[in-house]
Amino acid sequence: MNDVDTAALLLRLVLGPMLLAHGLNKVLGSGGLSGTAGWFESLGLRPGPLHARAAATNEIVAGTLLTVGLLTPLAVAAYVGLMLVAAFTDHRGKGFFVFKGGWEYVAVVGGAAVVLALLGPGSASLDSALDIERSGLGWALGALGLGVAGGAAFLALFLGPWSRRPAAARD
Repeated sequence: MNDVDTAALLLRLVLGPMLLAHGLNKVLGSGGLSGTAGWFESLGLRPGPLHARAAATNEIVAGTLLTVGLLTPLAVAAYVGLMLVAAFTDHRGKGFFVFKGGWEYVAVVGGAAVVLALLGPGSASLDSALDIERSGLGWALGALGLGVAGGAAFLALFLGPWSRRPAAARD
């Protein structure tokens, strides 16, 4: 295994389990799915139970895929979409620094995921074992574009002016 493979493996083993843990916490944490649903409703994401299940599933699947290095560009796109939605719902208007609730953390996670799409998952991955490894600038930009498009579509659909939320909750 060369240095790039080692770096990709380490990055996967940091990002993958982190997002997997976030997803599992939405289901198994102290408030469970109902607590997550209530939190999502407070962010304006209605119906909360639907969004709680969708977010938990997305985080568990994307975190698992990235951990094992399978379908890496798609997993990266999921990371980018999730981080974009988080930036515009939970972190919006709170500045840059995460200790003030800002968007610093989600930017670093999304950016690191895109770097992984550029590097590729490395030789110690299922993508490599299955000979479906894809990497490089085109794959990184594609994953970034797909993630931004997916996140933006979600925000437009569920937080846009045509959503069912009351006008006061749209800002």
